[in-house]
Amino acid sequence: MSQTNGQADIHVDEQNDQVQEQELPPADPNDGFIEREAAAQAVQDPPAVEKTAEQPRPIDELQKLRAERDNLLDRLARLQAEFDNYRKRASKENADFRDYALADAAKSLLPVIDSFSLALKNAAAKPEDFKKGVELIHRQLQDVLQKFNVQRVGAQGQPFDPRLHEAIEMVESSDVPDNHVLEELQPGYKMKDRLLRPAMVRVAKNHKSVN
Repeated sequence: MSQTNGQADIHVDEQNDQVQEQELPPADPNDGFIEREAAAQAVQDPPAVEKTAEQPRPIDELQKLRAERDNLLDRLARLQAEFDNYRKRASKENADFRDYALADAAKSLLPVIDSFSLALKNAAAKPEDFKKGVELIHRQLQDVLQKFNVQRVGAQGQPFDPRLHEAIEMVESSDVPDNHVLEELQPGYKMKDRLLRPAMVRVAKNHKSVN
């Protein structure tokens, strides 16, 4: 009797379990419940973290600086070469200018040389004619000097100026005021504001004023 009841109870319990399994409602995804499989997957695959911009590596910065250095050294070498070429070109141009200037001066002196040759050829002529020939040559030389802006330095009777005059002697004289040029021994010349040669002079030493 008891065995029969026991078997009946077991059969009833199995039926109740089947009914409970069928009546369980599906899981609501919004109730915060996470199934075991989903939780395990979440542990295995953590959420991706947004990657920040990669910082430049020190070796990349070093290579960049080396490239900039090489570029600057190359530019410096080119500038040095250009400056050296300019210096050589300017030196050659200055040398050519001096050569052309000397050639022009020599060409201007050729007529004077011709006049000298003619005067020497006719040295046996009358003294008056020879003197006129020498005066002509002198005028030709003066014209050549004027062409090159060469002017004679004023000296006779002028106040002594050490920038223009070279005093050879101090002479006691009342012919000119004190510290004035008494006599010009050799003329001086200048080209514009540049002194070519000072005038050699005698300077008066006179403590009395001259009227």
